[in-house]
Amino acid sequence: MGRTPAGPDGGTRTFYDEVGGHETFVRLVDVFYDGVGTDDVLRPMYPEADLGPAKERLLLFLEQYWGGPTTYSEQRGHPRLRMRHAPFKVNPDARDRWLRHMRAAVESLGLPPAQEGVLWDYLDRAAHSMLNTFED
Repeated sequence: MGRTPAGPDGGTRTFYDEVGGHETFVRLVDVFYDGVGTDDVLRPMYPEADLGPAKERLLLFLEQYWGGPTTYSEQRGHPRLRMRHAPFKVNPDARDRWLRHMRAAVESLGLPPAQEGVLWDYLDRAAHSMLNTFED
């Protein structure tokens, strides 16, 4: 992406800063989990009765990944995404549902096309990398 002007702390601006920081990622995660909460395949993958803890984990992960606060690693250590998702059956249907809800969430942000493309490219690749079975 090249060098960008200084961010809020005087350092290089990150993608996190460029797209609006915390508020943008909160919106992304909220819209995503609105979809997950009504999805009969994905919702059972979240053992907590309340999706709040899952929302917080995803929010912290995405913020850290895109150059925001490092709270995720401070609280949970290395992300180890494949290991953390291994107990769940992530088949093509689950992946596609996840992508459908995440696509709606990304589109809800109204980001400029270049930023939306960068964000979507990562999320799409991440979803495909979580696939761990082809069984129904």
